[in-house]
Amino acid sequence: MLGINDFWLFVVSGILLNLIPGPDSLYVVARSASQGFKAGSVAAFGIGAGTFVHISAAAFGLSAILASSAAAFTILKVVGCIYLLYMGLSMALRKEQSQPKAEQLCSTGYAKIFRQGFLTNSLNPKVALFFLAFVPQFIDAAEPNKALAFVVLGLVFNLNAMIWGHILAWLSVSISHRVQTSQRAKRWLNRALGGVFAGFGLRLAFSELS
Repeated sequence: MLGINDFWLFVVSGILLNLIPGPDSLYVVARSASQGFKAGSVAAFGIGAGTFVHISAAAFGLSAILASSAAAFTILKVVGCIYLLYMGLSMALRKEQSQPKAEQLCSTGYAKIFRQGFLTNSLNPKVALFFLAFVPQFIDAAEPNKALAFVVLGLVFNLNAMIWGHILAWLSVSISHRVQTSQRAKRWLNRALGGVFAGFGLRLAFSELS
C-alpha cells in the first residue's frame, strides 16, 4: 500500500530510535519533573508539532536543500545552536521559586512550553536530515506518489514518538514525586539539565553536513 515496504520493521526501528536520549526527550523530562505531567504532555505535543515541519519539508523536497547545501545547513544549525544555548543558560541561571500551584500554570505558561518544544525540534537540522535518510528506505522507488507515502510514515513515526514522550513524562513525574527533591536539589538539577542543553547546542555547532 502506497509503496511502503517492511512497515512493521519501520515501526520497530522508529520505536528503538525514539528511545535514544536527545534534546527532545530531555526537554519532556525537565518540564515533567518541574511542573508535572500536563506540562510534560504539552512539551511532547510541541515537539510533535515541530516534527510535522520536518515531515512536510522532507516529503516535499525542502530537506534535500539541507542535505546538498552547506550554507543552508549552517544557517539552520547556527539558529538551532543559539536557541539550545539560550534554553540551557535560562535553565541553569533560573532562580528557583516555590512550587507553582495548578492555577498559576495558566494557558500562557503552557503556550510557552509548547512553543519551546516546537522550536527545540524544528530548529534542529539533524532531525530534518534524519527523516531524509531514514524514511526513504521504506518507500518503493517505483512508487509514483512518494510524498504521500513519506507523510504516512512520518505520521506513524511521530505518533510513536509522542506516545513515548507521554510515557517519559509519566515516569519523570512518578520519580520526582518519590524523590521529593529539596529546593537546593532542584536548583542543581536545573543547572545540570541546563548544562546538558548547552552541550547539545555546542555539539550541534560543531556538527558537519554528512
